[in-house]
Amino acid sequence: MEGKDGREENNSIDLSVNIGGIEMKNPVMTASGTFGYGEEYADFVDLNRLGAIVVKGITQEERLGNPPPRIIETPAGMLNAIGLQNVGVEAFIAKKLPYLSRYDVPVIVNINGEKIQDYVQLAQRLDSVKGVAGLEVNISCPNVEHGGMSFGVDANLTHQVVESIRKNTSLPLIVKLSPNVTDITKIALAAESAGADALSLINTLLGMAINIKTRRPMLANITGGLSGPAVKPVAVRMVWQTARVVKIPIVGTGGIMTAEDAIEFFLAGATAVAVGTANFVNPRASLDVIDGIRDFLIEQRISSVKELIGKLIL
Repeated sequence: MEGKDGREENNSIDLSVNIGGIEMKNPVMTASGTFGYGEEYADFVDLNRLGAIVVKGITQEERLGNPPPRIIETPAGMLNAIGLQNVGVEAFIAKKLPYLSRYDVPVIVNINGEKIQDYVQLAQRLDSVKGVAGLEVNISCPNVEHGGMSFGVDANLTHQVVESIRKNTSLPLIVKLSPNVTDITKIALAAESAGADALSLINTLLGMAINIKTRRPMLANITGGLSGPAVKPVAVRMVWQTARVVKIPIVGTGGIMTAEDAIEFFLAGATAVAVGTANFVNPRASLDVIDGIRDFLIEQRISSVKELIGKLIL
C-alpha cells in the first residue's frame, strides 16, 4: 500500500527512540542554530513529524551576535561566526515557546554561557517551564573565568559545568561536545560521570578562510565553525569512538544531508541524529531523512531503527 507521496506505508516499522528520557516518535531532530525557533520553518515542514526540535541557542540576555560577514560557503560546507544571536531566555519563554506548544513535538532548548553560573541560572529558569522537554548544553562557549578556554576542551571543566547544571534541573541534559579536542572520549566520559543523560556530537570544527585578493579573513570574526558534508567523516568517527566508552545515548550530528548519512551514524552507535546545515539547502531535509530511514528499514526488512544502533561490523 502506498501513501499520498507514493511511498510504501508500513505501520509495523518502529522509528521511536528515547534520548535521555525524551520520547521521540522518530530519531530525527533539528540541530540548534539551523532551524531558528521552529516557526521560521513551519511553512515548509510539518513540525509534528519531527522527532524533536532543538531551538536556536539561548543565553540569559538578548545578544546581537557578531558583526558581518559572519557566514560564508566553503567546499562541501559552510563557516559561521554568528555569535549566538538570540532573543534571550525571557523573550524566548514569552514569545517563542508558545508557538511551539501548538505542536506535538519535544522542544529541546540549547543553552549557552560564559561562566558556570550562566548555565546554572538558565537551567533553573527553564526547569519548570511548560513545553520544555530537555536541555542541550553547548559547552563550546568561551569560559571567561578560565582565560577564554572553552569548557568543552577540558575534561575537568566539562565535569564541573555539567555537574553544576545537573544539581539545578530535573530536565534531561544532552551535552553537546566540541570536536576541537585531542581525545573526544575523555570529554564524553567526564560529561557522563557528571550526570549527562545523553551526548550530542559533534559541534562545529574551528575553521578559517582568507580572501587572497584583499589578504583579509572572509569572516569578520576571523575564525568560525565549519559544518556540512565536509565534517561528516570526522563526526562519524567521533560518534563511533564515544559509543564504545559511554553507556548513555548519543545524538549524531555533522553533515547529515540524506537518510544514508543518518544510517551511518546509527551504525556507528548514535541513537538519534540532528539535521543541521542541510536545512539551509533544503528546508524539508529533516523530513526527507525520516522518510528515507523508513524506506531503508522496509527495504532491509528491519522492523525497528533500534536494530541498527551500534551494529557496525568490524
